[in-house]
Amino acid sequence: MDLSYFQKSADFLKARAPFVPEIALVLGSCLGPFGEEIENPVVIDYREIPNFLLSTVSSHAGKLIFGTVRGKRVVCMSGRFHFYEGYDFEQLVIPMRVMKLLGVRAVILTNAAGAVNTAYRPGDVMIIADHIKLSGHSPLRGANAADFGPRFPDVSRTYPPELRRIALEQGESSGLTVREGVYMFFPGPQFETPAEIRAARILGADAVGMSTVTESITAAHCGLPVLAISVITNMAAGVLDRPLSGEEVDETVERMAGPFSAYMKAVVAAI
Repeated sequence: MDLSYFQKSADFLKARAPFVPEIALVLGSCLGPFGEEIENPVVIDYREIPNFLLSTVSSHAGKLIFGTVRGKRVVCMSGRFHFYEGYDFEQLVIPMRVMKLLGVRAVILTNAAGAVNTAYRPGDVMIIADHIKLSGHSPLRGANAADFGPRFPDVSRTYPPELRRIALEQGESSGLTVREGVYMFFPGPQFETPAEIRAARILGADAVGMSTVTESITAAHCGLPVLAISVITNMAAGVLDRPLSGEEVDETVERMAGPFSAYMKAVVAAI
C-alpha cells in the first residue's frame, strides 16, 4: 500500500470534516459511550470511507466522529480493528496513517485490559508506559512506507513521558485509581492461559490485552506521540480461581463509563 492508498481515505474525510483535528482518539472494547459525549459531532460510518476497515466486534460502533471535547478539535474512532478479526498486521496500519494525513498532532488510545499485577483491581486505570509484543509480525513488515517514516524506527519513546505525566496529574482529581505500567499484547481472541499470565508477570507486564500495540507502533513510525490508557476490567487468567468471561469485562466497563468519560475529557483538555 503506497501513499495514494491512504490519501484516498484522508481526502474523503477532509471533504466532510468541519476542521483539521488536533487529537485522534481510539475507543476500545465497550468504551464507546465517550463518543456519545463529543460536542457538535459529524459522524461517518466506516463503511463509507474508501480503503478503510470494518469493525466486526459487537461492542465497537464502527463510526468515525469529528467534534470537540472541552474546546479541543478531535477525530474519534468509536471502534477499532484487531488481528483476531482476521486482518493482517499490515492492514492494521491504515487508521493511524490516515490520522497522520488528517493532520493530528497526538493520539490517545484506550482499551479494556486484564490485570497481571496482583496489586491492581477491576476499575483501575493504567497509563501505558511501555509495551511487550512477542507474537506475530510487525505492522511495519514489508516494503517501508518512506512517506510516513524510516525503515527501522526507534520506538523507545512511543509513549512520551510528557503525555503520561498529564494523564497521571488529571487522575489525581478524577476519583479513579490511576496507575502506570506495562501492557503486553496477546493476539486473541481467546483469553490468555494461567501459564501465559505467569510468564507475562515474569517478563514485567502489569496488564494484558488484544489491541493497541499495532496502533502504537504505526503511530510511532509516523512520528505521532501516543498516550495509551487501559481500563482494568478483570483480573487475568489464574490470578483468581474462577473462569474468565466477556460478561465480566462488559459489567466493569459499564460501571466505569461515566467516571472514565469525565477523566478522558479532562485529559484531552489538558493536552
